[in-house]
Amino acid sequence: MASIDKIDEKGAVVGKRELAAALVQDDVNMGLLHYVVRAELAGHRQGTASAKTRGEVAGTTAKQWRQKGTGRARVGSGKVSHFTGGGVAFPPIPRSFKMKVNKKVKVQAFRMALGDLVTGGTVRVLAGAEFTEPSSKRAAEIISKAGIKKPLLVLVGPEEISALKSFRNLADTRALSVGEAEVQDYVWAGSLLLTEAAVSFLEGGLKQGGES
Repeated sequence: MASIDKIDEKGAVVGKRELAAALVQDDVNMGLLHYVVRAELAGHRQGTASAKTRGEVAGTTAKQWRQKGTGRARVGSGKVSHFTGGGVAFPPIPRSFKMKVNKKVKVQAFRMALGDLVTGGTVRVLAGAEFTEPSSKRAAEIISKAGIKKPLLVLVGPEEISALKSFRNLADTRALSVGEAEVQDYVWAGSLLLTEAAVSFLEGGLKQGGES
């Protein structure tokens, strides 16, 4: 079991919250972690860059001027890449940058990333601070009073929409529903703030064979 501090709205430590041991892994495999993060970032690339080859641009393939007698270099089609309006040599084409990551590998990377934050003592659980309506000012005060360092990742439960809206506009802060957070979000963060609902969601995922 991993133990992390519970804080209230005033930033005071009000107890400890035990995390299920299966959620964290102390030994970090940097190669595996790097691969998963790279795969996640690559998956967000649109891959829509595109340009036309000499065979795709409009124009004539006729010889631009006669072979001899002009004093100029010989040339053929006007659609070659070194002519204005010509095609691009080796152009980018639409493609997918997705990399395959096995589910077990991704789960292990998640545990390592979370475990590293827990080991560093930068994880807090926010208790008893329900947001009935969005308030960025209130969210900023909680972070300030608790002395939480940034960059900060804030994870809320799937139903905590007001809390999500309260934290998401703060500088150097990523606020996400816990089910949407990726390994790269944990790696990016210097500190992690979870709501009770977020912790319950993570622990509930263990029973279903996943991290979230």
